[in-house]
Amino acid sequence: MKVRSLKKDKVNVVTLGCSKNLVDSEVLMGQLRANEFDVAHESDKDDSNIIIVNTCGFIDNAKQESIDTILRYADAKEAGQIDKLYVTGCLSQRYKDSLEAEIPQVDAYFGTLELPQLLKKLEADYKHELIGERLLTTPSHFAYFKIAEGCNRPCSFCAIPLMRGKHVDRPIEDLVKEAKRLASMGTKELVLIAQDLTYYGLQHYGERKLADLLRNLSDVDGIEWIRMQYAYPSQFPMEVFDVMNERENICKYLDMPLQHISDNMLKTMRRGISKRRTIELVDQIRQRVPDIALRTTLIAGHPGETDKDFQELYDWVEETRFDRLGIFTYSHEDNTHSFTLEDNVPEEVKQDRADAIMELQQGISVELNEEKVDKTYKVLFDRKESGYFVGRTQYDSPEVDNEVLVPADSNYVRLGDFANVKITDASDFDLYGEVVTNGAGH
Repeated sequence: MKVRSLKKDKVNVVTLGCSKNLVDSEVLMGQLRANEFDVAHESDKDDSNIIIVNTCGFIDNAKQESIDTILRYADAKEAGQIDKLYVTGCLSQRYKDSLEAEIPQVDAYFGTLELPQLLKKLEADYKHELIGERLLTTPSHFAYFKIAEGCNRPCSFCAIPLMRGKHVDRPIEDLVKEAKRLASMGTKELVLIAQDLTYYGLQHYGERKLADLLRNLSDVDGIEWIRMQYAYPSQFPMEVFDVMNERENICKYLDMPLQHISDNMLKTMRRGISKRRTIELVDQIRQRVPDIALRTTLIAGHPGETDKDFQELYDWVEETRFDRLGIFTYSHEDNTHSFTLEDNVPEEVKQDRADAIMELQQGISVELNEEKVDKTYKVLFDRKESGYFVGRTQYDSPEVDNEVLVPADSNYVRLGDFANVKITDASDFDLYGEVVTNGAGH
């Protein structure tokens, strides 16, 4: 008998892609732990005999990373270093047949909504009573909080509906229950995520309910910050900003991917909104919540994007002065509407345009950060690194936004706690400061 068969199975879950995928992995791990599996997330140790890769299928770079990861573990399986290899997530949902043919070493492939089937393959029970329970992979003081699955938007460039299906809301009562459980475990910040936050409520309640959800989550004891990521601009429920102004624990922060500004591109991208309406929306948001931090993401080089379209985009970014901004180069995704168009912007032009936007944004970010010097902010500290305690203000989401660095040799904070920090210096994407014991923070 092999010695290995006497050992208890240990599962290593490897997550690729976005925070929505991370939540799926946390739910999977919660189910495995409830089934008495020894489970780890992205463990560096070589002591796991079962590997589950949760893949991303969003754009070319992400797909390649997923394929490379699968191949690495397929080689490990052939070398006898692991016993079983399973693949789940967006890439597996989208290209299951091709993957089964190309990488047969994988024991089974599962789609994005096939958690019960994956558990069954592992001879584990899907425990309905655990719905909403997860094994957090983030520091315990913040958690990504998925309020819906799937997307009904028809954006021409996007393959997410192919991988995640139609929009399905999670009921408010289930979300409040999950928030209370997270708070009881020490979670202080909820980062609300979905493919489209602003659609929330239409599927389950027949009307937009994001504002109601925010009020209910705001009432949960122990939750000190609630922030919104991935809001869609068309038909935005403006009452959300009334709640933001009413409730201190709702961060004055909104991540709203706008993708482009020229009417030519917005129409080609099937965004359901015009340049005029987009500009009006941003103005209205800033009027309602003057100190809000707006993050957006853009696409450079979509089919049909002319020099004139790009100049319009550049000028608008310069005028609008977003607090946070990211930009992707267009990826030609099969089975999307844009795939029927000629991918006629050369790759180097796409990259040059993206670089030009980011260089512009870097200058804007420096100026906005310099305005924060000598002001005091409430900061939530995430980690200690290279001689600094590193945290974030309410205007910064984990992993993608600015950070506040406080020298560890002259300050002390507990990780996962808040402290007021007076900003003493600023760079393009970081703030530097010292902890102060008096004075309220922004």
